[in-house]
Amino acid sequence: ENMIRHAFAEVMDVQLPNPFPRMTWHDAMTRFGSDKPDLRIDFELITVCDAIRHVDFKVFSEPANDPTCRVAAICVPGGANLSRKQIDEYTEYAKKYGAKGLAWIKVNDVSKGLQGLQSPIAKFLDETAANKLLEMTGANDGDLLLFGAGKKPTVANFLGELRLKVANDLGLVNAGWKPLWVTDFPMFEWDEGSDRWYACNHPFTAPVDEDLDRLQSNPGETISKGYDVVLNGWEIGGGSIRIHDQDLQSKIFRILGIDEQQAQDKFGFLLEALRYGCPPHGGIAFGLDRMATLMSGSTSIRDVIAFPKTTSASCLMTQAPSTVSEDQLSDLHIQVSQPDSE
Repeated sequence: ENMIRHAFAEVMDVQLPNPFPRMTWHDAMTRFGSDKPDLRIDFELITVCDAIRHVDFKVFSEPANDPTCRVAAICVPGGANLSRKQIDEYTEYAKKYGAKGLAWIKVNDVSKGLQGLQSPIAKFLDETAANKLLEMTGANDGDLLLFGAGKKPTVANFLGELRLKVANDLGLVNAGWKPLWVTDFPMFEWDEGSDRWYACNHPFTAPVDEDLDRLQSNPGETISKGYDVVLNGWEIGGGSIRIHDQDLQSKIFRILGIDEQQAQDKFGFLLEALRYGCPPHGGIAFGLDRMATLMSGSTSIRDVIAFPKTTSASCLMTQAPSTVSEDQLSDLHIQVSQPDSE
C-alpha cells in the first residue's frame, strides 16, 4: 500500500486513501458481480428476492424462492431514456455471459407506484411488489431497472459485466482512483461435470480455518488466506499465505481427489520439504506494468512494457524467436527435422 500510495503521490500528485478499503470476495461478487470491482461506478447489484417471491411470474418467483438462485437488479440512473433497440442490444450482450434474457422496467413516475412503471413484465406485478422494488433499488424518476434471475454465480457474472458495459456506454464511470483489497477468497469450487472439488486458486494456499475435520466435512465453506489488490476494476496484484504444514497440505490434496501415490508422484518434493519444517510464509505478485498502464491512461499493457509480444509470441524489439545455432541444439540434444517437400 505504501509503495502504491507513494508512486501515485510522486508521479501523479494523487493522494490515495490510507488505508485502502477492504472487501470480502463474497461481498464483491454479491454487490458487483466481480472479484475486481470498479468502485467508480455508483450503482450495484441489488438482491430483490423479497419483493417478488409471491408474484405470478415463474421467471422471478422460482429463483426468488430457491436458496441456490437469486433475482437481482441494477438501477441505471437516467436509463429510462434508452430505446427498446438499445435495451435489446444489452440483452444480447448479457446473453454472451450466461443470461437467458433480460427483464427491464422503466421508472417514469415513482409516486404512482405500479402505474408509474413501463415494462413488458409490469402486468405480472402487483402494487406490493412494485413499491418494494422501487424501495429496495432506490429508483428515481427516469431510471431503468435491469434484472437478472437464475443461479447465483450466473447472475453475478452477466449482471456484473452488464454493469460495466452500461456505465461505460452512458458515461456513468466517475473520475478518480478507487483502490481496494479483496480478501477471503473461497478455497474450493465444485465441478459437477467431473464430480469433484477444484482449488479456486491453487492447492498451496492456506485456509483460514486449519481444522482438518472441518475442512473435510465442508470444503465448500472453506475460506482461504488469499488476497488481491484492485484498482479501478483492474487486478494489479494477487497473493496468499501458503501452507507450511505437511498434514494440512496432504489433507488439501485428498479433498482435491489426489491420492497419496499421486501426491508423491507430483508433489513429493514439497511434502518432503514440509516434513522437515517450514516457516509460515506468503507474499504477493504485483503487476507494476498493470499499474503503469492505468497511470498512463493506456488501454493495453503492451504500451508500457519494454518488450511486448505480438499475438504470435514474437518480440518486435529483439526479433525473437530467432535462429538457433547447431551447437546450442546439440547441447540440448534437440534435432530439427524439416518436412519433405511435396
